[in-house]
Amino acid sequence: MKIEFAPINIPFKRRMQTFAVLNWIFTFLFLGQCCLAVFVFLIVAGYWYIAAVYTVWLYLDWETPNQGGRRSEWVRNWTIWNYFRDYFPIHLKKTTTLDPKFNYLFGFHPHGVLVAGAFGNFCTESTNFRKLFPDLTPHLCVLPYWFKVPFYRDYVMCGGLVSSVKSSVSHILSREEGGNVAVIVIGGAEESLDARPGALTLRALNRKGFIKLAAKCGAHLVPVFSFGENELFNQVNNPKGSTLRTIQERFQKFMGFTLPLFHARGIFQYNFGLLPFRKPIYTIVGKPIVVEQNHTPSNQEIEELHNKYIAALNELFEENKAQYGIPETDHLSFS
Repeated sequence: MKIEFAPINIPFKRRMQTFAVLNWIFTFLFLGQCCLAVFVFLIVAGYWYIAAVYTVWLYLDWETPNQGGRRSEWVRNWTIWNYFRDYFPIHLKKTTTLDPKFNYLFGFHPHGVLVAGAFGNFCTESTNFRKLFPDLTPHLCVLPYWFKVPFYRDYVMCGGLVSSVKSSVSHILSREEGGNVAVIVIGGAEESLDARPGALTLRALNRKGFIKLAAKCGAHLVPVFSFGENELFNQVNNPKGSTLRTIQERFQKFMGFTLPLFHARGIFQYNFGLLPFRKPIYTIVGKPIVVEQNHTPSNQEIEELHNKYIAALNELFEENKAQYGIPETDHLSFS
């Protein structure tokens, strides 16, 4: 295989874009382990008193990720996120105005490998979420294990990340003042195993917990589709029934998460590495589905609302696919 190296004379702006994405990859895949190592080092290296003070803080602050988190507008507005946005680039598009008197549950599709679109649009202000949706506050819901790692949890909460457990999402969607958005990546880790260029299969048919939660809280449902999300990485072939896929699925059941064996390009060459391809991402926020609060929704009511959501998601995709390079003959597949 002939390796295609990056040219030496790269503009400084593009180098900063690469650094910003490298920082994001490191944060997502390795920073948690580094933070845990620092915590252990403080104990074994004689700085146990620092670890002890932090442990007390951790105990007192344990429920914060389940109670709206602790966002930092300063962190969300760091200049590095603008470089991160421009690397792909990432675009956020709205189809209608959302009334801040209500709370909303955004269903984000597809998961992709590392949900770059969800991070760029809802954990930073680089794509002008607040300008597009005034008086709305987004919270990206992620697996609760993110918030069990010392130091790491405090950093990721700054971006507006909260736990995806039911009590956490309910806390956000039940606020009487309105204007709160819980963003849930519906397909989850299972869908990431099918994330590769051209993939249009969404894990959504059996995902109804978010529907029930929206009904109980009276939060309006909003389908969100991120064109280009699956184009960022290649993935080692893992068809259903293969040894690799079986291992990945068992790991997910045991740990609650999994990581596909992905690859794209490197820092100084374009043939292999963990950096994503420079492919544009267009995240389209659909029209809200009005949901009347119902503390005890029946299975039939949940099914009807779920069908309405799937239809709205499919319509959002069909209305926009031609504009973002999807052939007219290609359609979403739900599983």
